[in-house]
Amino acid sequence: MDIKDLYRIFRACGSVATDSRKIRGGELFFALRGDSFDGNDFAVKALECGAAYAVVDADSEVAAHSASESGMTGRIIPVDNTLKTLQALARYHRSMTFVDGKPLPVIGLTGTNGKTTTKELIKAVLSVKYNVTATEGNLNNSIGVPLSLLKITPATQIAVIEMGASHMGDISELVSVALPDYGLITNVGKAHLLGFGSFEGVMKAKGELYDYLQRTADKVFLNADNPYLCRMASERPDLQTIPYGVRYQGAIVRETSAANPFLSIAVPDENGDEIEISTHLVGAYNADNVMAAIAVGRHFGVSLKEAASAVMAYMPENSRSQMVRTAGNVLIVDAYNANPTSMAAALDNFAAFSASHKAVMLGDMLELGENSLAEHQAIVRKACAAGFRVFLVGNEFGRALESCRAVDSDLMHFASSEVLASWLKAHPLEGYAVLVKGSRGTAMEKCIPYL
Repeated sequence: MDIKDLYRIFRACGSVATDSRKIRGGELFFALRGDSFDGNDFAVKALECGAAYAVVDADSEVAAHSASESGMTGRIIPVDNTLKTLQALARYHRSMTFVDGKPLPVIGLTGTNGKTTTKELIKAVLSVKYNVTATEGNLNNSIGVPLSLLKITPATQIAVIEMGASHMGDISELVSVALPDYGLITNVGKAHLLGFGSFEGVMKAKGELYDYLQRTADKVFLNADNPYLCRMASERPDLQTIPYGVRYQGAIVRETSAANPFLSIAVPDENGDEIEISTHLVGAYNADNVMAAIAVGRHFGVSLKEAASAVMAYMPENSRSQMVRTAGNVLIVDAYNANPTSMAAALDNFAAFSASHKAVMLGDMLELGENSLAEHQAIVRKACAAGFRVFLVGNEFGRALESCRAVDSDLMHFASSEVLASWLKAHPLEGYAVLVKGSRGTAMEKCIPYL
């Protein structure tokens, strides 16, 4: 089917769905194939549940056999590849959306750490003046990006699209769908080394966003304090940049304590006066994320005072840079994900806290490939050297522990977060400041009810 014809169907339906269990009625269903499922097997069910049409793979059984017996003739749309068609539809929808007669501005955002927090802060700041459509949660992959774009409505004035990557070429694929006018890389660090091969590979992969914007002569919001990002920008001399940064702008990050661990930044305005921004975010490393949101806002006409108010009102969720006070402890919960760069930053930030007793509960950092053992050993040594009471979770930390045992004999290891939770239930901690962090697969949040 021609993309224009499919687009007319999408506009009539108003929304798309990829899960037959979540059909509410009238959607355009896309039967996507995954590693452990085939959405084509659920296309008829989606139609029976109320979907208006089902886009299926032409080589699937449902496409090969007429659905006339079920009264569904004409409602099944065969295509060469449902994922590529979903992406093409999203790209066309993005291209066909205008604001006051001009193409819709789209900001593409990627980075090793802080993508989702930065995206949420940017959304909060821009929402002061605009109707913003942004990626929901972390739907930032080859499926999530087109689904986010297809949520753009005629009322949308700016879109903020988060893009994740675990392999070379991922960002190139996603920018070809989102067609961003602006780009922002939060940082580059050691993550997904199994897919990227090295830190240089990470920079090359994330730099695909810069490559695209250099070709289109569009602009990049650049953290001028970050030497790696500055190097990447300098290697693309035609890249147009909008610089920002804590040091670059003369901002001051206030000291924190266990009693008040929230990030506060004093940011000078155009008159040299300081605007105090007290956030609900834990961790000095979030200062870059805040400054990025302010820079984006100011470029689009949101004043520093308006941006500061929006940032101060933002409440983190989903175990990202949260502070939780329990009956017995103060918890710093940053358990949504982890890699060597973010883990080291979290430990450094936690070391600056003023607290009588500190404990860290760290889960495996996943997808590090041949670098995994060395990176986990480095984190164990760092945590022990800081004098924390250390609880480690997962096979990778178990492997690293053998070479680090002599560093701290009180260090404890658990096979899983469930096992650690059981131990905490039997041996409760009280009077501690506790950092909880790990990759998503370790589910470190399972420990929280017992702290």
